[in-house]
Amino acid sequence: MDRRRFLAGAFGTLSCSVLPAWASSSALARLLVLVELRGGNDGLNTVVPVDNGRYHDLRPRLGLKPDAVVRLADGPALHPSLGALEPLWAAGEVAVLQGVGYPRPNLSHFRSIEIWDTASDSEQVLQTGWLTRALQSTGDFSRYSADGVVLGAPDLGPLGGGARAIALNDPARFAALARLANGEAAPSRGALAHLVRVEADIARAGASIRPDAVFTTEFPRGPVGQAVKHAAGIAATGQVPVIRLALPGFDTHQNQLQVHGALLKQVADAVVALRLALTEQSLWDRTLVLTYSEFGRRPLENQTGGTDHGTASALFAFGPLVRGGVYGEAPDLQRLDDNGNARHAIDFRSIYAELLERLWQIPSERVLQKRHAPIGYLRA
Repeated sequence: MDRRRFLAGAFGTLSCSVLPAWASSSALARLLVLVELRGGNDGLNTVVPVDNGRYHDLRPRLGLKPDAVVRLADGPALHPSLGALEPLWAAGEVAVLQGVGYPRPNLSHFRSIEIWDTASDSEQVLQTGWLTRALQSTGDFSRYSADGVVLGAPDLGPLGGGARAIALNDPARFAALARLANGEAAPSRGALAHLVRVEADIARAGASIRPDAVFTTEFPRGPVGQAVKHAAGIAATGQVPVIRLALPGFDTHQNQLQVHGALLKQVADAVVALRLALTEQSLWDRTLVLTYSEFGRRPLENQTGGTDHGTASALFAFGPLVRGGVYGEAPDLQRLDDNGNARHAIDFRSIYAELLERLWQIPSERVLQKRHAPIGYLRA
């Protein structure tokens, strides 16, 4: 498939709300939405051990008070900015995954996210994303117009290294490129002309994404809300199995109380809006939303009102395909590693393995190099 056909196929029918006939009864029709919290989300102030005295010792200024958190029924305490997730928890559509990390963790942003994106061992370098390997492991995904779409980041992440995917880094850029779609000031030949034609294709694709004309859902305002709109519009085509939504700003070395609360509200509002929009299209029942981040934050607060790079953190999985509940273990704050960071309870590749096997029926060893035992957060 050439680039022009791919882009047109990926976006050309975004007002369509019906899945392709081939996908209607297949597990491959299930949609994965990855929400990356870029920068390293602070798991301890996300899923909060509010009744643990050691938590307050380590965070005399950043520690959230018992009367300030959201206490889920028969569940953990969450940051108050995540209160909008309570109805999903009550519906059994939230899995809280605690203590997620990997052996011999790396505290570099670039290397750690590479490990998560490729599902490699800490000292191993792989050239392909774990989703690229998954989608290429069976020919069934070739019936989609594209393997995936990335919103909010310039890199393909877990779709890197050969997937039929594109990164739409900035939805607002579509407007700036619209004149190219009309041929204004476009070169007629050469490599630059090819680049312009590709960008024009993307501009036309962007113009065809009209969630405001399709959905009654009220999306959040601002760039994140716009990205969620685009994600919902792309999902409604039924033409891609993976959407990755990247939310920046989680490297909270300073002023964390204010910054982190606003960021987590964006996460909660994005998930709630996506759920409403995909429910309108009868797609929510076959959608899995999974958050992830390159690492957590150090349990001990720093001198600038923030936290530094850490290790194990908390993730969330959302949707009717989830077995609602809490998995893993809260970090043992009395038993930190030699660097003062939390030890992991769940290897992140176990989360991937279960996703591959239960979402798409793909043997996980084929993708992840070895067996990683599932933890039970997904329905069969």
